[in-house]
Amino acid sequence: MTSIQQNEKPHSESPHTTQAFIVGFWGVRYQVKDVRRAITFYTHTLGFNLDMQNLPAFGQVSIGGLKLILSGPGASGSRPMPDGRQQEPGGWNRVLLQVQDLPARIAGLKEAGQRTRFNGELHTIKCRRT
Repeated sequence: MTSIQQNEKPHSESPHTTQAFIVGFWGVRYQVKDVRRAITFYTHTLGFNLDMQNLPAFGQVSIGGLKLILSGPGASGSRPMPDGRQQEPGGWNRVLLQVQDLPARIAGLKEAGQRTRFNGELHTIKCRRT
């Protein structure tokens, strides 16, 4: 396999740009209601590393090349949208994690008291948001 994964397409130059200004992927901001609880879930249940925290507003956890920025209600990343709407957890954004032995992981989450939605057919899971 080359440096480009088999299922990825090589990036092509846009005819409108001569140099890319994006130098890499940094992380994903995720809205949560309770940052302390979210940090506990990601670190103790899923094995993420705790990078930093400024409770109760903010925390950052990571695993592999993913940095997950957990923004609570008091975080600057939780400011109202320009039209006045409040940002809140939920919506359609999802963090996708690759796991080994998905059925065993789901069983472990349920045994630990985590609420999950798993349909078996699509091999997707949504853990209860904090």
